[in-house]
Amino acid sequence: MGSCFSKHSIPLPYDTVPSPSNASPHNLPPFSQFSLSDLKSATATFSSDHIISESGEKAPNVVYKGNRNGRWIAVKRFSKSAWPDPKQFADEAWGVGKLRHHSVANLIGYCCDGDERLLVADYMPNDTLAKHLFHWENHTIEWSMRLRVAQSIAEALHYCSGQAHPLYHHLNAYRVLFDQNGNPRLSCFGLIKNSRDGKSYSTNLAYTPPEYLRNGRVTPESVIFSFGTVLLDLLSGKHIPPSHALDMIKGRNIQLLMDSHLEGNFSTEEATVVFDLASQCLQYEPRERPKTKDLVTTLSALQLKPDVPSYVMLGIPKHEEAPTTPQHPLSPFGDACSRMDLTAVHQILLMTHYRDDEGTNELSFQEWTQQMRDVLEARKSGDLAFRDKDFKTSIEYYSQFIDGGTMVSPTVYARRSLCYLFCDQPDAALRDAMQAQCVYPDWPTAFYMQSVALSKLNMTKDASDMLSEASALEEKRQQGKGH
Repeated sequence: MGSCFSKHSIPLPYDTVPSPSNASPHNLPPFSQFSLSDLKSATATFSSDHIISESGEKAPNVVYKGNRNGRWIAVKRFSKSAWPDPKQFADEAWGVGKLRHHSVANLIGYCCDGDERLLVADYMPNDTLAKHLFHWENHTIEWSMRLRVAQSIAEALHYCSGQAHPLYHHLNAYRVLFDQNGNPRLSCFGLIKNSRDGKSYSTNLAYTPPEYLRNGRVTPESVIFSFGTVLLDLLSGKHIPPSHALDMIKGRNIQLLMDSHLEGNFSTEEATVVFDLASQCLQYEPRERPKTKDLVTTLSALQLKPDVPSYVMLGIPKHEEAPTTPQHPLSPFGDACSRMDLTAVHQILLMTHYRDDEGTNELSFQEWTQQMRDVLEARKSGDLAFRDKDFKTSIEYYSQFIDGGTMVSPTVYARRSLCYLFCDQPDAALRDAMQAQCVYPDWPTAFYMQSVALSKLNMTKDASDMLSEASALEEKRQQGKGH
């Protein structure tokens, strides 16, 4: 079986990750290379149920929601022809992966296995600006929040420009996301071209700046033009294509332009400032448009409610940290893991034996060779050492079994994971528990063992999330047996 992770993709304790002064409030894992099997496991093999974004009928890419080590991620999968050269794709990803800013939904990894080209970002759970602005259900975005969104996008663009990433592809209201606290973030995916030649700027020429229609190239000034259209979106509450943007501002009647759903709850003076800024951004000649620094300066002066949390303005519930224990009662296994009682976990794994391995191996008659007998003998010796709590010896024999490659056993991975925990090697324990999950994606034991390893690594929040997931899977499994 192929490895479920690369040497780069094992997470570090989040409190050991260096955090630049402008880093996201919740520390991110370092930028990593993921394996395809790792991301398949996170997204239930790219299940259609996990799709959260598609770019139209001829979409060159699809975005999936995934869960890895109890942490939600967004996985963008490109078409196979988009990036023929894996090195070019990796270089592009590493460049964007260095960026860390509180107004950017940061890139945390990529995958280049075979023909696959995938990007991994921190997941933003509270939808897009487009959803809140054009398709809202409860209430529209209040004026102060619209000003905050405009400032955040400007800050993100200014930061990226200062980090030698001035090009942002297809900036629009669908590229602005809201994190768990309702704070607006610019999607990092727009910082990476849709293909190596950069020609996939947009699938719809009606949504491009005028100079793109002339020469087919994206420039930093093109991004400013797109930002101007987003300002018009925020003012009007309507999705305005760039081709119509100039017509929208020629009349210069701010009252007719403004979103009627605001019901007059906005400052005409502030709206006029935003309108004038949009007009500058939408100048036909690129050189006449403002710089990102000017955008930040103008919009920062309009912020009147800096102390009001974004989730209040957005009208969404406050984000609560996950409880330290799952909502439903813990099973004996879950309870042992939550207490990090390794002795109790050992007893449970002994009692369970290999019952959960059924169906993970289908062996033909020809496979019962001497090599197979040797591998099974290694497992048997590992089991005896495991029973006698000789964990170092057990690791040696289980490693022989795994390295033999003839059989795949999630139970062996779970047992060796526990052995590593007893030997004070939580990183290795986490790797084995993840590998067990790859072999058997919905196996509660794999998740339970990850929760203990994460606890040992002082990753308390992730351990708690993983424990909850394990408990839910176990409960679902028990209900299934009852039918």
